[in-house]
Amino acid sequence: MKFMGYRRANGQIGIRNYVLVLATSVCSNQVAREIAEKVQGCTYINNTFGCCQIGSDARLTTKTVINTALNGNIGAVVVVGLGCEGTEPTYVYDEILKTGKPVKMVTIQGDGGTLGALAKGAEFAREFAQQLSLQVREECDISELILGMECGGSDTTSGLASNPTVGEASDAIVNNGGTSMLSETTEFIGAEHVVARRAITPEASDAILKLVRDCEARAMALGEDIRGGQPTPGNIEGGLTTIEEKSLGCIHKSGHAPITGVLNYADIPVNKGLYIMDSPGQDVESMTGMAAGGAHIMVFTTGRGSPTGNAIAPVIKITGNKQTYNKMPGNIDLDVSAIIDGDKSIPDMGQALLDEILLVASGKQTKAETLGHKEFCIYKTAPTF
Repeated sequence: MKFMGYRRANGQIGIRNYVLVLATSVCSNQVAREIAEKVQGCTYINNTFGCCQIGSDARLTTKTVINTALNGNIGAVVVVGLGCEGTEPTYVYDEILKTGKPVKMVTIQGDGGTLGALAKGAEFAREFAQQLSLQVREECDISELILGMECGGSDTTSGLASNPTVGEASDAIVNNGGTSMLSETTEFIGAEHVVARRAITPEASDAILKLVRDCEARAMALGEDIRGGQPTPGNIEGGLTTIEEKSLGCIHKSGHAPITGVLNYADIPVNKGLYIMDSPGQDVESMTGMAAGGAHIMVFTTGRGSPTGNAIAPVIKITGNKQTYNKMPGNIDLDVSAIIDGDKSIPDMGQALLDEILLVASGKQTKAETLGHKEFCIYKTAPTF
């Protein structure tokens, strides 16, 4: 199976050809956004952190910012910093430069304030965008694709139709040598033992179980029992009754392939296969982590409906609820309610989704892209000081 992607000089492949205008902190967000909006072919991230963070929380922000820039969908990077933030612009620039990806840097303090940095950064972005416009898509094998999987606004049709559909597509990618990521640790609480049994090593199995124990311990330290707080009110209205029911439906997104290993938030896999990424259940934060982990494309199942996109990777929306599709046809790419109606099988719709993935990988825009949805939010693990 093939798709048409962009081959990078450093060996990566991408399915989009963005210049990323990369704000290293909240202080440079405005300038980065204005540069990206000024120059066609750019994208930007909404980085609300990057300063006054400590310890592992500060390191996580810096890692996420850098790894986002390393995603294959990014052809070139303009780093935009204030100049004195915790996520140091020069460090971010140097780490990107080491990978061979084209990168330039401006700082607001060092390049003439807002207007000076805006002018200089826009010129860098324009040069990169013009260079990238000369690139043409080339044939790539599905084994080079990295898929991210997400769900949000789940209902009973999610576990019965849309999530198993994603599982079929994920299996096809993994079985053909590609990579797939299942995120949202909170979304398999109560079913972690089922997931852990599929790990290819005892170490990976133990790591999966530890993810859930650690997640629950963090909540208990704040006086909250996650198992008592799930499903959410929206899930309950959609027909889900227990966290175990919700989780058993959620894990269907991962199909039946063996699990290669566990990734920390925003980590990039070093091998191919199916991975679990430790991420929160908040959709935008979870997808931000997978994009930083290298996901070229994401599939997002939603029973009740969601408009969410991503600043780096195109997001395909799927629902198994015919009413939801009819209410939000401008947001949802694939209606798999024919499974519920008995008119189509799960493998049938899995093939339809795989076909759509390859079309989007070859350049077809998702509905979230056409509407300009570029949501991005980094997971935060500690208070700001």
